[in-house]
Amino acid sequence: MDLGFLLDGIMAVTWQQLVMYAVGIVLIYLAIKKEYEPSLLLPMGFGAILVNLPFSGVLNQSIEGIGEVQGIIQWLYDIGIHASEAMPLLLFIGIGAMIDFGPLLSNPKMFLFGAAAQFGIFFVIIVAVLLGFDLKDAASIGIIGAADGPTSILVSQVLKSQYVGPIAVAAYSYMALVPIIQPLAIKAVTTKKERQIKMAYNPANVSKFLRIAFPIIVTFVAGFIAPTSVALVGFLMFGNLLRECGVLDSLSETAQKVLANLVTLLLGITISFSMIAEQFVNIQTLIIMGLGLVAFVFDSVAGVFFAKFMNLFTKKKINPMVGAAGISAFPMSSRVIQKLGQEADPQNFLLMHAVGANVSGQIASVIAGGMILNLIPQLIK
Repeated sequence: MDLGFLLDGIMAVTWQQLVMYAVGIVLIYLAIKKEYEPSLLLPMGFGAILVNLPFSGVLNQSIEGIGEVQGIIQWLYDIGIHASEAMPLLLFIGIGAMIDFGPLLSNPKMFLFGAAAQFGIFFVIIVAVLLGFDLKDAASIGIIGAADGPTSILVSQVLKSQYVGPIAVAAYSYMALVPIIQPLAIKAVTTKKERQIKMAYNPANVSKFLRIAFPIIVTFVAGFIAPTSVALVGFLMFGNLLRECGVLDSLSETAQKVLANLVTLLLGITISFSMIAEQFVNIQTLIIMGLGLVAFVFDSVAGVFFAKFMNLFTKKKINPMVGAAGISAFPMSSRVIQKLGQEADPQNFLLMHAVGANVSGQIASVIAGGMILNLIPQLIK
């Protein structure tokens, strides 16, 4: 062992790198001990340690006598996120293959909750601009509220935000913390009586034709409304078409398991390239984490208030908590709503209603991301 080189490495560690080691360990702890999004937080946490080791071989560096050496994580970032955004998009195929849109198609009014629960995104964009962030960074920060990690990464990367790392960490952290954050937000704006509202579930028969036609129609609609969203929506809907077509079961299963797991693993460790200490440990990161939380909470609260608004005009009352499931964190948010409903009344079964709103939020979040990508460059001009 070269003790001189070891001592050089130890002496080269900065306080910012020590902070990132702590961040990495916390993410690994949450993944293993708490089982919060382990497939993402564990590789992100370990990657945060890797990229912050002195003279780390996972990053490009020049070595005397050898020349330029390409680091694996920087190479993955360059080809999979920076150059083509391939990894987040490929992940959408797997996500689409996992989603059953039946509960949404059976109760189409749940589409409204997916739209309402994107309010926090646009609210935080305005707040971020007022705080001094430029419009591209503000839009990238706002999309954290979608509770959709791949969308957050894609939007921030396409808009060339300088805060890709903090945005990715915030997006995936808040996705993982849905079971903690959402109950607090929901209980703050609802009464126990409102949480006890029962909703009968009488699913309409959703034909195979409609299941197949739905992803195709959504792709057309998204393409005309927000052309920039076609990559996001199209890959999500393509994955769902694999699921519903009935003739590609093996490919659908591969997309749900092998593809989704592999891309998630690579995406988690690759995004750690944006967690280099000098770029990550600063006051802006704390502000971004705070704004991301605001966006996430306001999305949930907006869904609740929209449900309350609808109850002013409907005879069959909607449990306001279902509106909060309109965020994109599928299926965690719908499970949270079911749990809260049964806490209020053990005979309250809200799961299928919440699932309908939740899958609607998955579509709405990628459309919102596409709209941002379509509008922001025009506003900057």
